[in-house]
Amino acid sequence: MFRNKYRYAFILMLSAYSLINILFVVGDKLFDFPIPPVALFFLLFIVVLGIWELNRFTQHLQEKIPSHISSRVHPLVVLFLVSQLNAMIASAAGLAFAYTMLGRDLTWNAEHYKLVVAFGFRVNLFLNCVNAIWYFMERYRSAELRAEQFKKASVEAQFEALRNQINPHFLFNCLNALSNLVYKDADTSARFIAQLSNVYRYLLYSQERKIVTLQEELDFIDSYLYLLKIRFGNNISIVKNIEIDMARFHIAPATLQMLIENAIKHNVVSGKAPLKINIESLNGSITVTNNLQEKKVKEPSAFVGLKNIMKRYEFLSDKPVEIKKTESSFFVTVPLVEVDPN
Repeated sequence: MFRNKYRYAFILMLSAYSLINILFVVGDKLFDFPIPPVALFFLLFIVVLGIWELNRFTQHLQEKIPSHISSRVHPLVVLFLVSQLNAMIASAAGLAFAYTMLGRDLTWNAEHYKLVVAFGFRVNLFLNCVNAIWYFMERYRSAELRAEQFKKASVEAQFEALRNQINPHFLFNCLNALSNLVYKDADTSARFIAQLSNVYRYLLYSQERKIVTLQEELDFIDSYLYLLKIRFGNNISIVKNIEIDMARFHIAPATLQMLIENAIKHNVVSGKAPLKINIESLNGSITVTNNLQEKKVKEPSAFVGLKNIMKRYEFLSDKPVEIKKTESSFFVTVPLVEVDPN
């Protein structure tokens, strides 16, 4: 609020209002001598201007304090306490200016200063109240904006996850694999259909959820991996090493599926060059790693899946999604959201 571009107009209006109020209540007898309205106005203007500008400077300094220190005390509390000193300084400056304007000696008068500083404290309290309202309105608007951004990112991510699975290529591959199985192995065909059903059921079930338990995500991945193994056989190898409480830790739905799909999309998967994917947990996060053997003819990609995952985790966790690429491997580390069951 103190940095508002119209602040000088507000300062003038508050000074004019204060002048009218004082003239109506005590007239020109604010001190033990008459003070002309013009001189009184400038006295009030200097006090209001001094408080406003000193508070603006204080607010600017607050922003430079490290967050781990400033978070211990609410910034509005710190600003109000410091602003009391600002009000005293501004009141002294205003009184000195009035003395000079009236041609009086700059001698200390405790009674005059008490009257001016009492006005300064009231003005300061009013400005801090308005600033607090402004602060919480900004926080509210920011929260609404972040919620809207999260909703948009979540919808995009859900769409991307469904698109990766329900597109004609995926259906064609699954049905083609199923058609080859039907006449060879009825039992495997039945399991294939059951796992395919599990994949679609999970995707539809998790559409409206921000997070799911890691256990739910991994159960879904088991069904998804079954379909991949039928399709690619030994050309793809996926190893899971999860050693954390899977019911307590949560993850954005279909995150692991998108990362696996991303690895398959951009890398060669063949008998001569099998794709190896590792999923492991470490320090409250989960990392998906694949050996790097990029296709010579690359599919068009805007990295929508990775961008959506990163965007969603800006709202779900303080830790970012980390992406690392070496000459031989590609790593994506996703922070897990810990939820206490109690």
